Amino acid sequence: MPSAVASHILVSSEAEALDLKQQIADGAAFADLAKQHSACPSGKGGGSLGQFKQGDMVPEFDAVIFSDLPIGEVSEPVKTQFGYHLIEVQQRLA
Repeated sequence: MPSAVASHILVSSEAEALDLKQQIADGAAFADLAKQHSACPSGKGGGSLGQFKQGDMVPEFDAVIFSDLPIGEVSEPVKTQFGYHLIEVQQRLA
């Protein structure tokens, strides 16, 4: 089963997610913004989720992680039951 290494930032609104994505595009560090803004406990570690298998996360999250999102690129906001995520995949493993 495929697995991946990824980080995310979880916020409550799409507008906030879009603002953070723009800050990253303007040169802000993903990990720094995760520490400052993420509502997920992983934010303290820069948003790192470590390695996980396909199917471990909610379907909307998995769909982005295991898609054609280029490694190192930040996703568009992804809505789940938890809020809005910006996702950055560091590695995909077969």
